[in-house]
Amino acid sequence: MTPAPTGPAKRLAPLPLLIFGSRWLQVPLYIGLIVAQAVYVWLFLKELLHLVATANSVGEQEIMLIVLGLIDVVMISNLLVMVIVGGYETFVSRLGLENHPDQPEWLSHVNAGVLKVKLAMAIIGISSIHLLRTFIEASNIGTAGARVTETGVMWQTIIHTIFIVSAVGIAWVDRLTREKN
Repeated sequence: MTPAPTGPAKRLAPLPLLIFGSRWLQVPLYIGLIVAQAVYVWLFLKELLHLVATANSVGEQEIMLIVLGLIDVVMISNLLVMVIVGGYETFVSRLGLENHPDQPEWLSHVNAGVLKVKLAMAIIGISSIHLLRTFIEASNIGTAGARVTETGVMWQTIIHTIFIVSAVGIAWVDRLTREKN
């Protein structure tokens, strides 16, 4: 009597095989995010050229706002890298980067929980940049060229605080689930 195959040699029934194979449908989504990242690179270069071209003719506050915009683009691009690399590695297939000198340190211990916490922290960072820009622009409240209002500043601060509370909640739940395992 021959024992039933186990591990990789075990044959899957058609439905589980289809369900497991459906993870590859995410590949076009990750490719789309790579294209979006290329758009952000283009936006960064365009803003950088704008900064260089206008540096002598604008004030320090305007330069600071442009630089904050550049930082915002970089942070969003970093978020995209985390989603693309971490999401693909977690939900689609291994990247096979073991012992590669450029492998990100965080990739060796990424899972869905870690990825959620990292994404929440990145969103807080992006929100912080937007809130800082709003605070800088708030000095113009009450003038004809004001782009923000007191109510707008209040709501952005409330939303940012909710992001922080949500991130703490996500991290806490992730820690609780890791402790139980």
